[in-house]
Amino acid sequence: MDRIAVLIPCYNEAETIARVVSDFRRALPEAVIYVYDNNSTDSTAALAAAAGAVVRREPRQGKGSVVRRMFREVDAKVYIMVDGDDTYAAQDAPEMVRLVLEEQAEMVVGDRLSSSYFTENKRPFHNFGNRLVCRCVRLLFHGGVSDVLTGYRAFSYAFVKTAPVLCNGFSVEAELSIHALDKRLHIKNLTAGYRDRPAGSVSKLKTFRDGTRILRTILMLARHYRPLAFYSVLTLLLVLAGTALCFLPLPAARLPAVCLLFAALLSLFCGLALDSIHHKDCREFELAFIQNKG
Repeated sequence: MDRIAVLIPCYNEAETIARVVSDFRRALPEAVIYVYDNNSTDSTAALAAAAGAVVRREPRQGKGSVVRRMFREVDAKVYIMVDGDDTYAAQDAPEMVRLVLEEQAEMVVGDRLSSSYFTENKRPFHNFGNRLVCRCVRLLFHGGVSDVLTGYRAFSYAFVKTAPVLCNGFSVEAELSIHALDKRLHIKNLTAGYRDRPAGSVSKLKTFRDGTRILRTILMLARHYRPLAFYSVLTLLLVLAGTALCFLPLPAARLPAVCLLFAALLSLFCGLALDSIHHKDCREFELAFIQNKG
């Protein structure tokens, strides 16, 4: 088992990957640097290997697929996960490691939004999207993560070996954040330096397509992790719609009104049943987490 593992998912990052590997080797000389190449068509893998990284490959496309493989294959006491685009400051990594080892944090969030993100980032819709996602997560899961979509994080061994990574794309950061909030794990937020991509480096994130997918993932996770609240809202909407139809002076509206009210009752029972299942899953997770912690 490694003491510190730096995990870098990569897709066509030839412009920056060698510098990222070199920076983290200087910041964490005792760490093993793993670069997971996700079907790059440029020289990303060769440059990473030349810079001193252990290079592995994930053939299934998507950041979530890469993170899933990294978490399964690498064993370490502390994990640093960072993007290969040279936007995050390696000098913050030792403090992130300390928070995991000495303060028993299960996940450390490298918070760009409290640092230089809004001045460095030149894509206004990305700024808006980050704010929107953070507000949605705070509303649905009651906060605790100051930067939901940051690609710069540290994890404990127990977190990595028990975190379910089900999505395949850029929604993985939201999934990890919501998992930590739902399971009430020890989260630390660390203000981390951020700089925009250097010239010649191109972002793989498509603002509207991936933004829509991230919001859809958050809604799906709300249904899984907050089933009673989710189905209670659905129940209320069905009741309001059914009641409104009852007041229409149309005999033909009565049957749809009854159907809507019946659907509201079913929705409520679904929420109660799924809430019980969720609590059972939480108890089982606690046992699995304690075993990995030991």
